[in-house]
Amino acid sequence: MAPPRKPTLDDLRIDVDTQSWQRSGVGPGAIEIAFVDALDERWVLMRVAGDPDGRVLVYSRFEWECFVDGVRKGEFDDAV
Repeated sequence: MAPPRKPTLDDLRIDVDTQSWQRSGVGPGAIEIAFVDALDERWVLMRVAGDPDGRVLVYSRFEWECFVDGVRKGEFDDAV
């Protein structure tokens, strides 16, 4: 059985322009994160500032917590 499909921005029915985005830095290339409540769950949106295509990734709260845990444990310290 396939896992459930992750929702798209359309599924979440949110306007990305009205979200409260938190930035990792300044200028194009900075990572921006927004937390949204939709479909009875909390979701994490991620985008790159200055992306001309305006792409936004959607992560579940569990995926986000796993990522943050990995950062805290140094799992990405060797990333280039």
